[in-house]
Amino acid sequence: MPSSATPQSLASSVPPLSIGKYPRAILHIDGDAFFASCEQSRDPSLMGKPVITGKERGIAASLSYEAKVMGITRGMSLREIKKVCPQAIIMPSDYETYSILSKRFYEIVRRYTPDVEEYGIDECFADITGLRRVHRCSYETIAGKIKHDLDSELGFTFSAGLAPNKVVAKIGSKWKKPSGLTSIQARNIHLFLGQLDVSDIWGIGQQTSAFLYKHKIRTALDFAHTDEQWVRKWTAKPYYEIWQELNGRCLLELNIEEKTSYQSISKVKTFTPPSTDKDFVYAQLARNIEAACMKARRYDQEPQEVSFFLKSQTFHSRGVRVKLSRATAFPHEVIRAITPAFEEIYEHGVQYRATGVHLSKLTTIEERQMDLFGVHVHAEKMQSLYGAMDKMRTKYGKNTLYLGSSHEAHKAQQHDGERGHETRRKQNLLPGETKRRRLAVPMFLGDVV
Repeated sequence: MPSSATPQSLASSVPPLSIGKYPRAILHIDGDAFFASCEQSRDPSLMGKPVITGKERGIAASLSYEAKVMGITRGMSLREIKKVCPQAIIMPSDYETYSILSKRFYEIVRRYTPDVEEYGIDECFADITGLRRVHRCSYETIAGKIKHDLDSELGFTFSAGLAPNKVVAKIGSKWKKPSGLTSIQARNIHLFLGQLDVSDIWGIGQQTSAFLYKHKIRTALDFAHTDEQWVRKWTAKPYYEIWQELNGRCLLELNIEEKTSYQSISKVKTFTPPSTDKDFVYAQLARNIEAACMKARRYDQEPQEVSFFLKSQTFHSRGVRVKLSRATAFPHEVIRAITPAFEEIYEHGVQYRATGVHLSKLTTIEERQMDLFGVHVHAEKMQSLYGAMDKMRTKYGKNTLYLGSSHEAHKAQQHDGERGHETRRKQNLLPGETKRRRLAVPMFLGDVV
């Protein structure tokens, strides 16, 4: 059963782990307020000011630390933001530039180690185990050099955590934000866990933390010192792995391989302004399905189940899961299958702001079974047709060809600029670029005269 001792008594009474400082040296690096920082980096006049991205969505998607100090939080509406902070600078999200800077971020880290897991657009894990002799310095110094290069070359700060495994490294990167570098040696893990709420452990969600609270497990240290047999009996495998990492072991390996398949594929799209037009909302959903199916075909996969949701302006969502009669990555077939469910959950008069689709139970196209009724032949013909469409999209842009069911969504996108939500990158094209096709170059202040 869990220990009844207080976190403070545990921290003082439990001896440190009797293992080396760094049996493995795992570094987690996290960009500080990444999207807003990208905007401040390319326009120095924004430095030190409350910058918010998400104008095109009508809510705060990312915010600078200056905006956080003013009491602004993610998801806050633009109207609320203006009340709280009239001087806030609200900008449309420029994901094109953010993704390019993200790639530069990874490239800088790979100067020091090839073992890098691109965990998100603004964070990564890096394994620097055994590189002290190569770089002729300690692990702490290597981590410091990586952080220095990122801060100086990208023009904004990163926070990093160095530890024996991924879970503890993730704790370290959050310890001193912004611009912190926290080194947690294996023998000192317990000193950090005693100050961390169990709900703040990476990988432990709201329901699991509520369950642990019921058993008087309130801190990460409480959880780390819970009896191993109890953890294995009452929690799922991922939480047992977290428990082991909190005790200094290294179970979670870095995923450094390029993806060749997916267990599931999701596409979500928020549109502005919100709409009560049924045909428009349906078109937005159809557009998401097309995008998700396109990605599935790229990896030669087909879903057997499809889930989708509609989100209202009040952030309430309604969703449905639909089991397909056969696995397919052809969007017109998926759209036809989910249409009855869409008719059931759509509410007239409700303002909708987003739709999303989730393809699950993915199988490879090679697993498609032969049949006696011509379905396989039809699938081969459709595969050839969509293959030709995908080639056209690769060459001329992904929105070059699309189904008529998503026409209203594509037509609305053509007028986005009229609402003043175009990013600076789209407003200032380089020679030879078009609205659909651009070079992989971020637009910085003064790049275009």
